Amino acid sequence: MPLFALIDGNSFYCSCQRAFEPRLRRLPVVVLSNNDGCAIARTREAKLIGIKMGDPWHMARKRPETKPVVWYSSNYALYADMSRRMFQVLSGHVPRVEPYSIDEMFLDYTGMGADLHGLSRRIQQAVLHEAKIPTCVGWGPTKTIAKLANGLAKDHAELDGLCDLTDPAVRAVWYARTEIGDVWGIGRQTVEKLRREGIQTIADFIAMDPRKTRDMLTVVGGRIQAELRGQSCLPLSDVASARKSVAATRTFGRLVMEWSDMREAVAHYASRAAEKLRSDGLYAGHMSVFLQTNPHNGDPWYSNQHSSAIEPTNDTRALVKRATRLLAKLWRPGHRYFKAGVILTDLSPAGMQAVMFASQNPEMSERVMAAMDIINARYGRGMVRTASTGIQQTWETRQALLSARYTTRLSEIVGVRSW
Repeated sequence: MPLFALIDGNSFYCSCQRAFEPRLRRLPVVVLSNNDGCAIARTREAKLIGIKMGDPWHMARKRPETKPVVWYSSNYALYADMSRRMFQVLSGHVPRVEPYSIDEMFLDYTGMGADLHGLSRRIQQAVLHEAKIPTCVGWGPTKTIAKLANGLAKDHAELDGLCDLTDPAVRAVWYARTEIGDVWGIGRQTVEKLRREGIQTIADFIAMDPRKTRDMLTVVGGRIQAELRGQSCLPLSDVASARKSVAATRTFGRLVMEWSDMREAVAHYASRAAEKLRSDGLYAGHMSVFLQTNPHNGDPWYSNQHSSAIEPTNDTRALVKRATRLLAKLWRPGHRYFKAGVILTDLSPAGMQAVMFASQNPEMSERVMAAMDIINARYGRGMVRTASTGIQQTWETRQALLSARYTTRLSEIVGVRSW
């Protein structure tokens, strides 16, 4: 019988910050969204003093009770690398690991012995020791049950971060106590629909006739019900699902009014999208560029997008050139733009394209891009870039409270002082 576990990092973004700053261990920590807008991650201490998810920073920081809070801008380079480290630790303890999100990973517990509680505790301690991330682990015979177990481990302190739902009798107790809205895949509208039928708890849901469940919630609802009953319908993925698109979009740190600034921003986004393509070994055959004003600040509304088929490539230079051309068709002077982006689709593995009259030498392009990526990986992103992306980049996302990129930027690693 298959057996699954789900492990996730507690307040993951905040834990990444704490990993390199011991002074934060008992302080309330909050990580903010893009442009330092609102709270998107909070430690337990921050929650206890009343900071809620989505609280605007410019208002929350003025409240007297938030004086001890340490605020941080989102540091996605750090978080992604810490997630990679967590994956590496887990891969040394179980045969298969499937990342579900940046801070959640499914584990294959099938055939891992009888002492799953001991195994889970060892995994939990290894991640804390090697990756410095505190976690909770839940496990059961299906992914949906493992996800539920993880949530229970997180919400109930008496479980000490571990929850075993392999025993049907134990599941029955928790099912009777747990609202249906706590189930993975059951959204707010579905909860309302079920409550109109008198379904309040998970126990109520699994007691429904399967045919009625499918009629009400389609095959997806039927699959969730089957999983909660212990029938595995969602196996671990051995191969990551293929990307359908690559996007690089951002809200500007300040409103953009000048063509030169917008051109730099879109060139920068095209460069980032090209890097993502190369990291996944892909070419793109179609590009879309969009821009828009802010619909909420009283400015005249303008939003537009242009798309075009392109010669399949992952060359930064070619993608920047095409993105700039598409942008020129969108640009309308006199507006205050607050967001733009580049989206690449029609993706295919590099080397699989047959272009009769290529505008670039593919071998030369590959060598140039490989050299650029190696230099940027060694000395920091943007060390080598196209001049069109600009130098100052005053339009860049506001990150006034950004911490060091301890694991991905050599100049920002932790220093050790010897006495």
